[in-house]
Amino acid sequence: MLSAFATDTVVRDGVHLHTRRAGQGPALLLLHGHPQTHAMWHRVADSLAQRFTVVMMDLRGYGDSDRPAPHPQHLNHSRRAMALDAVAVMQHHGFDRFQVLAHDRGARVAHRLAADQGERVERLMLLDIAPTLAMYEHTGEAFARAYWHWFFLIQPPPLPEALIDSDPVRYLRQVMGKRHAGLAAFAPEALAEYERCIARPGSAQAICEDYRASAGIDLEHDRSDVQAQRLLTQPLRVLWGDKGAVGANFDVLGLWRERAVSVSGRALPCGHYIAEEAPALLLQEAFEFFRS
Repeated sequence: MLSAFATDTVVRDGVHLHTRRAGQGPALLLLHGHPQTHAMWHRVADSLAQRFTVVMMDLRGYGDSDRPAPHPQHLNHSRRAMALDAVAVMQHHGFDRFQVLAHDRGARVAHRLAADQGERVERLMLLDIAPTLAMYEHTGEAFARAYWHWFFLIQPPPLPEALIDSDPVRYLRQVMGKRHAGLAAFAPEALAEYERCIARPGSAQAICEDYRASAGIDLEHDRSDVQAQRLLTQPLRVLWGDKGAVGANFDVLGLWRERAVSVSGRALPCGHYIAEEAPALLLQEAFEFFRS
């Protein structure tokens, strides 16, 4: 997979970040979700690289990037810290301004990146999320049952970490395989990569810290934006799977229109893992939305 993409490492504040790059043209940053790695883009990355300089990275705590030590306020795993990682990666590759395509946890990083570093982000496409604050505030029984891991992972240590560490591959297969398309949605080599990386030492702790930050310090940052009436000013395109839990439980477009000036989007005929379940439709949307 992704044999055309060169590998590089970027270091920010002592954290080593694994990156891949290929193509030429305007810069496009791809950010993955949980519990995956940059390999989730393997069905679309080569085509995107025909029109863009595509940069992929493993978020801190995932893939072949470092697993930082926990912080009492979970600052080391906050969206703000990960957004600064993304800036450092893109600057390393020679880009001060760029477009962003992001899924799941990576889309939440992209939201914070666009909010904090608005001058750097030209356009933003987010896959299968509503704003984090809104999702927590409007959680109901159906969503809690579908996204049980949101509430399991934020429990105090060491219980969630210990349970994941007892069989990390089983955890990954439970999270990914119980959604609409099951494990059949994933190429065997991609699934093997996700399994390899979640089994790396420190992954369970990093995953839990990621979600604890999302339910803590990240909500503080989001509430600050809402109170100050700060809106995203970049063109924002949101896509979600019509067979997934996000669209079934939230008014995706309505909630994003409360947080951004220019919002468009639609549901696609798939589940949560859009880049792997509906790559042709995603490419169509990307080529229409991003500026090449």
